Amino acid sequence: MSKYKINLKILIPIILLALISIITIYSASIYTSKSLGNLTIKQSVWYIFGFLLVALLVKLKNEYLYRHTWFLYILGNILLLGLLFFATPINNSRCWFTIPGIGSIQPSEFMKIFIMLTLATMIHNFRSDYKNPTIKEEFFFLIKSFLIVLLPSILTFLQPDTGAVLIYFLIYICMMFTSGIRIRWFIGALIISSILLGSILWLYFFKENIFIKIFGSSIFYRLDRIFAWQNGSGLQLENSIASIGSAGLFGHGFNKTPIYFPEASTDFIFAVYASNFGLIGVIILLGIIIFLDINIIILAKRKILDTDKYILAGILGMLIFQQIQNIGMTVGLFPITGITLPFISYGGSSLLSYMLLVGILLNISMEKVHTYKYK
Repeated sequence: MSKYKINLKILIPIILLALISIITIYSASIYTSKSLGNLTIKQSVWYIFGFLLVALLVKLKNEYLYRHTWFLYILGNILLLGLLFFATPINNSRCWFTIPGIGSIQPSEFMKIFIMLTLATMIHNFRSDYKNPTIKEEFFFLIKSFLIVLLPSILTFLQPDTGAVLIYFLIYICMMFTSGIRIRWFIGALIISSILLGSILWLYFFKENIFIKIFGSSIFYRLDRIFAWQNGSGLQLENSIASIGSAGLFGHGFNKTPIYFPEASTDFIFAVYASNFGLIGVIILLGIIIFLDINIIILAKRKILDTDKYILAGILGMLIFQQIQNIGMTVGLFPITGITLPFISYGGSSLLSYMLLVGILLNISMEKVHTYKYK
């Protein structure tokens, strides 16, 4: 394949999702605070910068990222730490740096990519050094890789941004699963995680005072919000379900979102789209998303660099989880976690991080197989 030939099966779905995103954000603007400015124009500008970022990365190649992985990882952690001291609280969260004239930057969105790059190079180097690793060698590798994910997870959890932490560990699990390590580690981790999670939930449900003493009231109320979805209560969820349920086959029409709900341009943008364009529109959107995911899977099955395979595992895990979680929470199937819909929800940081992934995907589709060792 020519190194200049772009994979249109990746690029075209992204262009279509960009158009859907801009149209839907415009439709949601009727319920968006005017203090946020014109989000439609802002999203359009972020997409322009995003495609420029893709072009730059295609020129630089993925090897450039792999060789600067540790710099990016350290930079990401410094930014996460800086949030705790210098960020202006928004809705009791310190997740964004506010830059005058530009807007807000959310480092946790980029940290997802930095974690993928770091883990991919670590796995690559481990496999290069140990062709047939012993249990002891695998154990120490797992400890080191786990600590790589744990540090940004703690910093992100303190903001607090629970949704991002979930994605960090999902990326870790997906990439470790494709790394070829022994299955016993996953079984052991599942058992330990189940015991810990079961103990925490037991305290939450039956020993509220002890739970708050150990973990604090902030974590208690975060769990309380997650489990509130079970009774289907809350303005966001009730109005989201009502707007989707009333849309019918063709929807209420463009720019005719019938019911107000908070975060219409971000967390609940799928509800805006579904209410406007109905079941037919939803089928089209899901078709584009599934087409993109399938082509990433096809790309992963090709003969490519092992580092790229690890990256693709992280990308797939993150995208599919966010797609299912975001759409599921808008219809009451999953808890409301604040996880956005990739390429559709408004957000400069998240969009640029996704476009960074698009550049990585296009590079993978154009690269020839060769070997590197990244230190």
